[in-house]
Amino acid sequence: MTKSIDFYYDFISPASYFACMRLLQLTEGRAVHINYKPILLGGVFKASGNTSPVTIPAKWDWIKADFQRHADYYGIPFQQNPHFIFSTVNAMRGALWALAQDRIEEYNRAMFSAAWEQGRDLSSHEVLRDTLTGAGFDADEVLAAMGEPELKAALVDATENAVQRGVFGAPTFFVMNEMHFGQDRLDWVLRALD
Repeated sequence: MTKSIDFYYDFISPASYFACMRLLQLTEGRAVHINYKPILLGGVFKASGNTSPVTIPAKWDWIKADFQRHADYYGIPFQQNPHFIFSTVNAMRGALWALAQDRIEEYNRAMFSAAWEQGRDLSSHEVLRDTLTGAGFDADEVLAAMGEPELKAALVDATENAVQRGVFGAPTFFVMNEMHFGQDRLDWVLRALD
């Protein structure tokens, strides 16, 4: 029987990047379906009363070092993005488009790689165009979709639904109705599948 993981994420989040890369590795060969749930992390923070770690200097210094330890330990290519904090609203709308096109995994890989391997600014339309083209997408088609009112509303709805479910940050995972938060909780996610 195939089990599923609901995976809430935003490309602004290095922790979501690590989670995405490891989740694909850890579920390979298992009867597991990943339900990708693109959200806007800033909207989650606002609605839930949470704040980004960047707002607390001591926490931000620690978490940057911890991200590097995580990358080194798991062999995941990573660099701090010099454009952080950048806007991901268009990239996340594009994720909803890719989800509807059944191309979400290749889209996620391209956007996460651009942000956290290459250190590129996902706020930039030129960067989005270049990233999409390099990943084999029709950039004009995807960029046009990012501006569609339906996708704008869908991202707002997805973010609101996530908060109603109890999401307060990213990455967040649900196995059935059991919630797990953080890239360092993937072992618990896998245990919940057993």
